[in-house]
Amino acid sequence: MITVTEQAGLKIKEMIENEEDQNTFVRLGVKGGGCSGLSYGLGFDPQKNDDDTELEYHGIKFLVDNESAPILKGVVIDFKESLLGGGFTIDNPNAIASCGCGSSFRTATNAGTPEEC
Repeated sequence: MITVTEQAGLKIKEMIENEEDQNTFVRLGVKGGGCSGLSYGLGFDPQKNDDDTELEYHGIKFLVDNESAPILKGVVIDFKESLLGGGFTIDNPNAIASCGCGSSFRTATNAGTPEEC
């Protein structure tokens, strides 16, 4: 369903080591909002819900809710370092447009009129 690069996996493991609960899940989801209509959510969650699909990459347990799953199909999560720091990137083959500020996207399914940034 999704791909997590080795670099992203290493960074997530490093972050989990700093968490109080070392058995936490990483939740990846999509929510409405942002300039283009949808935005990603990526964070730690100690609890799995009934409508979650559990995936494991690089020994890390990820959760994706059933509503977000079709939009996230084929997503690649990476971590890139630069001179100004680093950050996670999400490459989504389902996105047909993204906002100029880079924080939101839209798919063919939600291709209504985007809001202004």
